Amino acid sequence: MPVSLHQQVRIGAYVMKQTLMGRKRYPLVLFLEPLFRCNLACPGCGKIDYPAPILNKRLTVEECLNAVDECGAPVVAIPGGEPLIHKDIGDIVAGIVERKKFVSLCTNALLLEKKLHLFKPSPFLFFSVHLDGLEEEHDRAVDQKGTFQIAVRAIKAAQAAGFQVNVNATIFDNMSAKQVADYLDYATDLGVNISISPGYAYERAEDKDHFLSREKTKNLFRDVFRLGKERGREWNLTHSTLFLNFLAGNEEYLCTPWGSPTRNVFGWQKPCYLLGEGYVSSFRELMETTDWDSYGTGKYEKCSNCMAHCGYEPTAAMDAVKNPLKLMKLKNMFAIRTEGPMAAEIDLTNARKAVDVHEKIVADQMSKIESEKKGAKEVAEIAA
Repeated sequence: MPVSLHQQVRIGAYVMKQTLMGRKRYPLVLFLEPLFRCNLACPGCGKIDYPAPILNKRLTVEECLNAVDECGAPVVAIPGGEPLIHKDIGDIVAGIVERKKFVSLCTNALLLEKKLHLFKPSPFLFFSVHLDGLEEEHDRAVDQKGTFQIAVRAIKAAQAAGFQVNVNATIFDNMSAKQVADYLDYATDLGVNISISPGYAYERAEDKDHFLSREKTKNLFRDVFRLGKERGREWNLTHSTLFLNFLAGNEEYLCTPWGSPTRNVFGWQKPCYLLGEGYVSSFRELMETTDWDSYGTGKYEKCSNCMAHCGYEPTAAMDAVKNPLKLMKLKNMFAIRTEGPMAAEIDLTNARKAVDVHEKIVADQMSKIESEKKGAKEVAEIAA
């Protein structure tokens, strides 16, 4: 089940238009986080380490749709936290679909069956269910037994109701190539599209010991693709073959952080979905004031091992438009080279040192919340 031709054509036309207009930086996927609160506490996640007042914040429907309009990207991914916790998630998704944007609603699926009635099947909507390996690996990754079976039941229920379903796997170094390949076999047989990415080394993650280095990532994916060829399996991977070729160490890409801008309860996040170094109030301000050249592998220590799809899939998409012959040569996974020398690695020696900004961001946001509460109280007292 490849990505639909409808989606390929619309996104391809968008990228081509931006290229012909000579735009150096433009968004491809908006990451819209309407909340940080989650009903799981995955040890490899660094997105939920906030005090309760911050975890209780929500973007309104209006704020979400304004962000979609402001950004203009053809695809909107809705991660979190767990988006299905948001009481207005049905209205948020409906508003985005109405704008004919492709919506990827990311979910751990614990609430999916219960909330299916909030949505209508559409060629512009698919659920992206976090499924980080087969049962043992997935339940370990989310630190809760039984979640794999719940997710699979929810996937089948969504499919039966006419929805498109994708699974999204984050890979760590405690999974072997065989385990990854077995998972890809299973997900393909389940009839879902598959997104897969090496885990990003969140500085706030509880478990920091199992993130993949770039070298480990390349060797792992070469082994995985080699197994796929041996089995004769063409998995339902949603990624471009150029991105997969990058994961196998055959492309020397720099990330494109502005390709996946993020809007969350703090504002527009600098510089990317995985790395929160500051926040601004508008998309335009994000694009115009972020020092893009100071981020990325080889430029900033926190980016050293990142090969995540949110940064590098936009790079691959832009490369495909500029070099269509290269893309044509990589018709499918079987054309990806799994032997021989790899592309030159980026030099990390001149990367600027990591700066810890988390505590300041939390303090600023807590101060803002207290000011808002004080202001609301004063308004209430005046009205009374």
